[in-house]
Parts: sequence; structure tokens; C-alpha cells
Amino acid sequence: MSASAIQELLANNRAWAESQTRRDAEFFTRLAGGQRPRFLWIGCSDSRVPVNLITGLPPGDVFVHRNIANRVVSEDSNLQAVLQYAIEVLRVAHIVVCGHYGCGGVKAALEGSTSGVIRGWLEPVRTACICSGVCASGPAGPLSAAVWKRACEAHTLEQLVRLRANPFVQDAQAHGQGLSLHALIYDLADGRLRVLD
Repeated sequence: MSASAIQELLANNRAWAESQTRRDAEFFTRLAGGQRPRFLWIGCSDSRVPVNLITGLPPGDVFVHRNIANRVVSEDSNLQAVLQYAIEVLRVAHIVVCGHYGCGGVKAALEGSTSGVIRGWLEPVRTACICSGVCASGPAGPLSAAVWKRACEAHTLEQLVRLRANPFVQDAQAHGQGLSLHALIYDLADGRLRVLD
């Protein structure tokens, strides 16, 4: 990031903080006092899917974990720590797995257009889409818009299945914590969230 770009970021932050304080003098005092989010959001890292903005929820209401293609991976210690903390400490009531149409990670997985660490991270996406019948097991190639859309949905639903099998989730539900799980998909074309589960 160039010096002018970071200066722009800092100026935007200053303007935002001042605007928040003008609207609500106690805003930052409340935030500094702790968080009690109702939701844990597991979403894609895509910069076009800003969680608080698209949900209209204020800071402190959504605990967020994001990664490429909104994957729920049992071997991902970062995700596991987020799940444990959200469930056991924050005691969230809802966990949302949110995918989005036009997901570059899903497209790259199905077209085979990645290498290195990204390819390893996305290979299970391709496998899940093949197993669900969304795409053929043949060689990767250009992806049609219809297959891409179905693949984004199927992949998100697969992450919900993985979430249901998570030991922290199962333990909370077995002990009557009242934890609800949801699969949503965000449409970049109209800004709407839709329920998949």
C-alpha cells in the first residue's frame, strides 16, 4: 500500500470515528466495554461481502470468521478457535455459513486455475461439487454461469453439513445451549441474502 493510500485509509477512519461520536457520544465507550454478539458469521474473504454492511447490524452484534470460499475445515485451528470462543465464551445463538454467487474461490476450484497453497485449500471445494453432482469429474475448464451458481450453493450447503458435525457445535446442542445453524447465500447482483437450508 502506498503512503497516499494508507493516508486515505487513516483519513477515512478519522472521519468515520468523528461521525460516530457526533451521532452517539457513548458509541466507543460501549464497544470498549465488551461484546455480546448474537451471531457467528463464517463467510468468504471477498471484499465485496462486508458483513455488517449487508446485514445492517451494528458493531458488536456479529462475530466474524472469513476465509477464501467460506470453508468449514476441521483441521483449521483458526476456525476451531473461533467456533470454540463464539460458542463457549460469547454464547452466540446463531451460526451462519454464508457463501456468495460469483465466488472466485469456487470458480477457481472448478476450473483448476490455481496452484500452490490456494490449490490445496480449494481442492475440497471441487471434490464436494463433483460428489454432489453439480459438475462433472472430467478435466477442469471454463465454467458456465448456471453451474457456477449451483456450485456456490452446493458448496455453502456442504459447509453447513460440516458445521453440524463439529464437536463444539454438537456439544453445545447436546447441552441445550439453543444454538441455531443457518446457510445463506449473498447475491452480488442485487445485494440480497437468501436462505439455503
